Amino acid sequence: MIGLSMTAYNEKTLKSFEEWVKAARELGFDFIELVSEWPHYLTRDNISFFREVLGSYGMKATVHAPFSDLNIASFNERIRKASLEIIRDTIELSAELGALAVTIHPGHCSPVSVKNRGEYLQIHRESLRRIARWSEEYGVKVGVENMPRFPILDAQNCDRLAEIIEGIEIRVTFDVGHLNTTTRNFDRFLGLFGRRIVHVHLHDNSGNKDEHLPVGDGIVPWKEVLPKLPPVTRALEVNDLESARRSLEFLKSLH
Repeated sequence: MIGLSMTAYNEKTLKSFEEWVKAARELGFDFIELVSEWPHYLTRDNISFFREVLGSYGMKATVHAPFSDLNIASFNERIRKASLEIIRDTIELSAELGALAVTIHPGHCSPVSVKNRGEYLQIHRESLRRIARWSEEYGVKVGVENMPRFPILDAQNCDRLAEIIEGIEIRVTFDVGHLNTTTRNFDRFLGLFGRRIVHVHLHDNSGNKDEHLPVGDGIVPWKEVLPKLPPVTRALEVNDLESARRSLEFLKSLH
């Protein structure tokens, strides 16, 4: 199944959302990835709206949990607690929506965590254990996403991601574009995580930064990578419908 992320929905209100979903369906997408970020957080107040719109077009859903202003590995207990509560609420709502998968970001670094790496890892892993329990409790697959090249972000390569989630019953969201900005070692990532991968993000870039270009417009070696991806949901994370259309055409040309 291939879906389209709401990164391609550029309106600040949901007024045009149904029209956008219709256009996505006509392009051939199977599901929509709801990005629970400002200004379109998934909430108790709008879940029925999302359910009705997607249902009217026969579309499934995946969910990207909030990440801006959150840090599940924060040393500040109040910030960490609030971040986890938001993640739990998102998982619960995603379960009610029948979401196929939920993607979360790992924690990120701060001046205090850089100086206290051991304590930071312990805090980080405890938060992920709690999220893993919620994943099981609500029956929703939750994947921790690998991050792109950026100073404060964690889990930028597969070895670090493996260290963070080792021994924790949580899954992985493989972001192909993100890895292309760091190690570009796609085979190692796929070999290391294998069946733990429950969702994939597709987009392209020049290798230097996280640009979210249409698939085929950057340097990701798609001919080599695509055949090796596991048979899980795949969401295009591009910036508009035209980029989505071009990406689909490119993907079809590879078959």
